[in-house]
Amino acid sequence: MRHSTFAGGKRLRPILSMEAARMVAGTSEIPPGAADLGAALEMLHTYSLIHDDLPALDNDDLRRGKPTCHVAFGEAIAILAGDALQTLAFQTIAALPTPPATTVAILREVSRAVGTGVGRVGDLDTALPPGMIGGQVVDIESEGKTPTAELVESIHRAKTGALITTSIVSGGLCGAAAHEASEDTISRLRIFGENAGLAFQIVDDVLDMTQSSAELGKTAGKDTASIKATWPAVYGIDQSLRDAKELIADAFAALAPFGEKAAPLKSLAQYLVERKH
Repeated sequence: MRHSTFAGGKRLRPILSMEAARMVAGTSEIPPGAADLGAALEMLHTYSLIHDDLPALDNDDLRRGKPTCHVAFGEAIAILAGDALQTLAFQTIAALPTPPATTVAILREVSRAVGTGVGRVGDLDTALPPGMIGGQVVDIESEGKTPTAELVESIHRAKTGALITTSIVSGGLCGAAAHEASEDTISRLRIFGENAGLAFQIVDDVLDMTQSSAELGKTAGKDTASIKATWPAVYGIDQSLRDAKELIADAFAALAPFGEKAAPLKSLAQYLVERKH
């Protein structure tokens, strides 16, 4: 668990979560519980990477510049390490120093984003939007098929975008714990997260095609070799980069009412489309 969690990485999801909490709280300090929430989100992200790298899935031997968990410790321990990180993440969220209603709201938000899209919404038998695991299933089933715009967007919004979006929304819920976040605030955070999350994955697709393994910290060219549904496969590299910039502009617009308090989140979103690794 430690090998993969502390192997490095951008820590993007916890930073987004903590900055969203700080923006909504309107303080310069990280609100109570926001750092622990960020740690839980990083555990969930790391668990997904451990499992995604397994031979049955992407079969990769390099992650964050180091041997993947199953290469270092064997498949059985890697599977259990991922399982344990997911469990520890929800244990950590359940222990947040937030009002019980806020803690439940965060648990509901995060679990939906990680899940499959199967379940109930309140008292209605309504399908949930597919989360990270649901996106991974579609990604696996689409390998070798000709990618379409609709397929690529659905995979990206679920497999990567859902966890990024919930990091921002759950951070906002945590930051507003004392007075509860308004529906407008949550809606704006969700729009920001959905646009920033999709932009992040588009740039990731481009980098997989244009950067080396040493620069990426993971095996380059895996998407092309596996004939995966990626944004550049449908639109090409130049259009993909333009699309990412437009998505970030839309993300910025959603945060307009927050004024200067949104500056850190906007800087992070800008980084998403300008990064080279």
